[in-house]
This record gives sequence, C-alpha cells and structure tokens, in this order.
Amino acid sequence: MILIPVVAVLAVIAVAVIAIYNGLVRLNVQAGNAWADIDVQLKRRSDLIPNVVETVKGYASHERQTLEAVINARNRAVSAQGAGPAERAQAEGALTGALRGLFALAEAYPQLRAAENFGQLQGTLAQIEEAVQSARRYYNAVVRDLNTRIQQFPSNIIAGMFGFKTREFFEIADTERAVPQVKF
Repeated sequence: MILIPVVAVLAVIAVAVIAIYNGLVRLNVQAGNAWADIDVQLKRRSDLIPNVVETVKGYASHERQTLEAVINARNRAVSAQGAGPAERAQAEGALTGALRGLFALAEAYPQLRAAENFGQLQGTLAQIEEAVQSARRYYNAVVRDLNTRIQQFPSNIIAGMFGFKTREFFEIADTERAVPQVKF
C-alpha cells in the first residue's frame, strides 16, 4: 500500500529530472548553433575584406599603412576563429576600427567613392555587419536563457550533476561595432 505513493513520487521526480535535463540540452544546442551563425557571418566579412582592400589599393596605393592595418586586423580576426567570445570580440572590434579607418580614407578619394565596385562592396559589408548584429543578439539571448537555467533551482542541481557550464556572452562595445559608412 505504501509502495504505490513512493513509486508515484519517484516517477514524478524522474520526469522532472528528464524535463530539466532536456531543457538544458536544448538551450546548450541552441547556443552552439547561434555561435556557429556568428562564426559564419564573421567569416563572410573576413572573406570580403581582401576585395575591399584591393579596390581601395587601385585608387590609393600610396596609403599603404591604412591598407596594412586592415589586412593585419583581418588576419588577427581570422586566427581568433577558434577562440572564445571575449577574444573573438576583441579581434573583431580591432577589425571594425581598421575598416572604419579605411572607409574614412576613401572619403579623400572622390574617384574611389564613385566607383561602382567599391559601392557594392561597401553595401555588402554593411549587410554583413547587420547580420552579425542580429546573430550576436540571438546568441546572447540564448546564452542568457541557458545561464539563467543553469543557475536557477532546481535545474542548477541537474546542471551540476551533468556538467553543464555557463557560456560567455559575445559583447562588443557599440562604438566598435558601428557599421562603417561613407557619405557621398
């Protein structure tokens, strides 16, 4: 007689543990997918930069220091691809700053600003920057949900038992992440 309530309580606890575990797994997978989306967008941007540099080089070849700064920043960003969000954000922020310098340089060359290819590259880069922002917001929202779940009771017990860890946010200061713009 007493066995039935005990079995029922154990069954309820087992179902709760399974539900919490599955929720943590779902959030963890979502965070991984969101990080992969950020990675894809940043790779698209890195792949586009050599074309931008070559276009600018054709019009402003004597501005070697600015062009080298962009290439060096791009190389650091590419080499940070396996790094965590904090290191990746730092490298990407430096790249954005170098790009801002490149587009500021372009303002000094009216023939470059008028070049159709440069305008298309700049537009594509702006679209990619917007996609990075969107992917970053989604990733950070999923990480917030995962981290909250890992820290809340009773899911913190399940998270600890199964080794779930909090994740870092991907944060870049807004001033570093502003989309480079050139006014014609």
